[in-house]
Amino acid sequence: MSSLKTASVKALSAELAALRPRMDAVSLSIHTHPELKFAEFHAQQVLTRWLAEAGFTVTAPAGGLDTAFVAVHEGGRPGPRVAVLAEYDALPGVGHGCGHNLIAAGGAAAAIAVVRALPAHPGTVTVIGTPGEEMGGAGKVRLADARVFDRVDAALMFHPGDRWLSGRPGLAAAHLRIAFTGLGAHASVSPWQGRSALAAAQLFLNALDSMRQFVPPSARLHGIVVDGGQAPNVVPARAAVDLYVRDRTAASAAALVERVRAAAAGAALATQTQAEVSETGPLYAERRNNAVLAERFAETVRALGADIGPYDPAGPAGSSDIGNLSQLMPVIHPYVQIADVGTPAHSEAMREAAATPLAHDRTQVAATGLAEVVAALLTVPEVLAAARAEFEGAAG
Repeated sequence: MSSLKTASVKALSAELAALRPRMDAVSLSIHTHPELKFAEFHAQQVLTRWLAEAGFTVTAPAGGLDTAFVAVHEGGRPGPRVAVLAEYDALPGVGHGCGHNLIAAGGAAAAIAVVRALPAHPGTVTVIGTPGEEMGGAGKVRLADARVFDRVDAALMFHPGDRWLSGRPGLAAAHLRIAFTGLGAHASVSPWQGRSALAAAQLFLNALDSMRQFVPPSARLHGIVVDGGQAPNVVPARAAVDLYVRDRTAASAAALVERVRAAAAGAALATQTQAEVSETGPLYAERRNNAVLAERFAETVRALGADIGPYDPAGPAGSSDIGNLSQLMPVIHPYVQIADVGTPAHSEAMREAAATPLAHDRTQVAATGLAEVVAALLTVPEVLAAARAEFEGAAG
């Protein structure tokens, strides 16, 4: 690490140490008030209050989303516009089992540390609150469609997990609802007069199971029955399955969706019901990891003691709307270990881990890594140029 970078990291680390009590308080406040997609009013409030007190100009709501926000700190002269992303929605029935409380508090702390360490920085430091990442909410997609990201040169965030990684792939994901309509009847007196939508849903799920051997190993088909009728003695006239269809690319996921549509139509034909396939949210695109910026993050946190592993293109992957942004600009999404290896994401164990002192220690390290990358993008033109060149080369 160069002496210039070492000095920068020391200054940023000192600022983050001073910010640590507020960072922890914000994180725990969000953790103890879990809010589902597009209902994150408490999280929005505690984050925007902190950022406003730190000298950021806050716009909330933003981009047509009630719980989104944009917090801007303009520099002393023109320069790049760098965005730190905050996620803060929780999971139904689990709470913050994905650690979004840490993403939000750590991201805000990183941005504040940069403007405190570099009060006359060039360009713009922006914190963008992106609600509704879980459950197909696609907050980032909606904000991009609303042109919130139009002038952003790079977007950065980190994600809690069970190991340190400079990045991992993200699958494209389609979010579907398959709704069946049948005919209600008394289930004992005259079942032959009915046509069971639930039977159609069951047949559809069996059809998906029959498909699994014949889809690529990278594909994932998984869902739940969200409506299966109201009473055992009534033939269900309505039933619905919520389904995620994932694969390595948006194109391959879209091809699988057509097979899912055919399976739904077949189940409806066999049960004399009707099937309707609709989207519950926009398609999440595959994730492109910017190696220039990711390795810079890794170098910083490694110097602070993190045993961070490299990007593994063949590793297991979920999906996130960060993938859509990665098609528009250089993006990083490294992973920060807050729990023992093997602790599953979206679990109660991960939820409990996300409120521990260890998690906040690791978040402080991750925030330092993000802050260093932000500072470099603002002050070292070669860093942004290299990130752009990689992004444009991958796009080509």
